[in-house]
Amino acid sequence: MRDLAALPKAHLHIHLEGAMRPSTLAEFAAEAGETAPPTRGFTSFPQFVEMYDGAVAFIRTREQLARVVREVVEDAALSGAVWIEAQANPMFYVPRFGTPEEVLTFMLEVGRAEAARLGIGFGMMAVAIRSLPTAEAEALAVLAAEFADRGVVSFGLAADEALWPPAPFERAFAIAREAGLTSAPHAGELLGPESIVGALDLLGAQRIQHGVRAVEDPELVRRLAAEGIVLDVCPTSNVELWVVPEIGAHPLPALLEAGVRCSINGDDPLLFGPGLLEEYETARTALGLSDDQLAGVAKASLEGSAAPAELVTAQVAAVDAWLAG
Repeated sequence: MRDLAALPKAHLHIHLEGAMRPSTLAEFAAEAGETAPPTRGFTSFPQFVEMYDGAVAFIRTREQLARVVREVVEDAALSGAVWIEAQANPMFYVPRFGTPEEVLTFMLEVGRAEAARLGIGFGMMAVAIRSLPTAEAEALAVLAAEFADRGVVSFGLAADEALWPPAPFERAFAIAREAGLTSAPHAGELLGPESIVGALDLLGAQRIQHGVRAVEDPELVRRLAAEGIVLDVCPTSNVELWVVPEIGAHPLPALLEAGVRCSINGDDPLLFGPGLLEEYETARTALGLSDDQLAGVAKASLEGSAAPAELVTAQVAAVDAWLAG
């Protein structure tokens, strides 16, 4: 059986703070003289968000933020990732750690240095939050555009799409796309196909974070396949947040069979459990994906990423070598 850790892949749907190691969160809490907040056992999406925010609150120094960035990059490399697009909103750390520009510069410097040490590539997705005023999303898009040649490679949109539709964020995404950033909003998770259509038509999405509920609309599935849109799928997350009833019912195999390009990702390992490698293993064992299919997923993750062209070319060839070997 081929070693999935040796399969070159990109990690395209990973929230920086949500990928904090549980042991690191426990250490941060101990340093503050407090008890680590719960990260499991949520019973609703708002409670999940509350637990996520509770973990973020324990990143209280620049040194702690640097540690989280380094460990997230290291965990990606250990899973066989050759490229990672960690998503974060630097506004979370203002004014504790400086201006938005200073925070973003710091995160990029740490991430790129650690990735270089490990021999992989690193880029950041600046992610706007739907529940905040649209002016904040637009300000973040302007900031991300300013860093388009300094390591910010994509622009995202997170939080509950059932409560906050995409239309108000059109201008923010237009700013990001004009700067050459990949448009990769969340959609098709807590709301059905209409949220994916909105992401495509209004936000110019080139990748969709999640997108699995496209299976509810065969015409949309055909469109995604025809346009080559990559869905950044997170199987365990979809089970934990009740998007699918159990892992065996996950639509990833059906999407692949229909010709939709998909990547496999960890989303928030701190809250869901599995990391990138474990999600690939789940796709093999629980979803029955063949090595040919897993190689195709890895290629889609690389080709759908914002990684430098030379990295993509070399690593797609490495995927072929993994499959041949």
